[in-house]
Order: sequence, then C-alpha cells, then structure tokens
Amino acid sequence: MREETRAARQDQIEQAAYAVLEEKGYAATSMLAIAKRARASNETLYNWYGDKTGLFRALVMRNADTVRSLLEVSLASGAPPLETLRVLGPQLLELLISPRAVQLNRAAAADPTGELGAVIAERGRESVAPLIGDVLVRAKTEGLIGFEEVSDAIGLYLDLLVGDLQIRRVIGRQPPLDEAAIAARAERALQRFLRLSGQ
Repeated sequence: MREETRAARQDQIEQAAYAVLEEKGYAATSMLAIAKRARASNETLYNWYGDKTGLFRALVMRNADTVRSLLEVSLASGAPPLETLRVLGPQLLELLISPRAVQLNRAAAADPTGELGAVIAERGRESVAPLIGDVLVRAKTEGLIGFEEVSDAIGLYLDLLVGDLQIRRVIGRQPPLDEAAIAARAERALQRFLRLSGQ
C-alpha cells in the first residue's frame, strides 16, 4: 500500500475510533465497531495496531507528535532553552485542552479498567515530560534557572502552564480558549516559572 494511501486510511480509522469512543466509551469500544465505522477490515486494524490498546496508544502518540517533535528538534539543534520553552508553551497547552485530548480524558475517567488512563499517561505526559526536563537541565547548565530536582521543576512548569484548566475542560466547566488566550497564558506561565526558578 502506498504511503499516502495508508496515511489516509489511518486518518479514517482514527476519526472512526474517536467517534465510537464518544458514543460507547472506552470499555465498550471494540476493534470491530471501529472497523465498521471506518469501512475497513478488522484484519487491517489488528495488523496495523495489534489490538485496541495499541490503536489508542497510537491515537495518544499522534496527538502529542507535534509537541514531542518540537522538543526533539530543539534539543538536537541546541536551540536556546528559554526560546524552546516560549515556543513550546502555547503548543503544549493547545494540545492538552484540544477537543481530542478532552475526549480521550473523559473516556479514561469513565473507564473502569484504568487501561486508557494508563495509555494516556505512558504515551502522553510520560513521553513528553522527560524532554521538557532535558530543556530545563540545559537552561540550568547555562545559568538561566536554578533547581534541585528536575522532576520538581517539570512539575512547577506544568502546574503554572496548565493548572486545573484541563480538568475543567474535561468536566465541561471551561469553554475552549482561543489562540490569543492560549498564547497569553503560556507567556504568563513562563514568566512566573522564571521568577520562581531564577538564579
């Protein structure tokens, strides 16, 4: 199968997965239901994703791809760490409160098995946070900020950036933010982080 054709089919399958997830919840979502919605064969889904957990792992990974790629490229290129944080903030915040992230988190909260929550943790925060930590360590090495434990610094940055905004989006108590509001919140979080972590 040509790469472009496969990518288009994956888009259809992933859109179908989100639709079935919204209708049925994670526990009741099956590969067969997703295959039918996507007009794909069940065999294709199992060949490409392995199982339902593998499919949703791919959804979470794809959702975080832009942020993870930004961090990887910045670290590889030696980009100034504070500039990396300035660019990262709005993208990360937009990701975490996006409709798809909200949908995945709502489904995870309603999943009695805890399986989807584990996938989100493994492929979401647990894959991105270490890269943020690498950026913070670089900033510390350059004398731009100070901290004792990198895990504490990561936590502080994410707390300032996101706070309870994501959970309020998940429970329907926070309307979506526009681009300007996201950018303003991200810049405010960075400035507060720098004040609290300054040398």
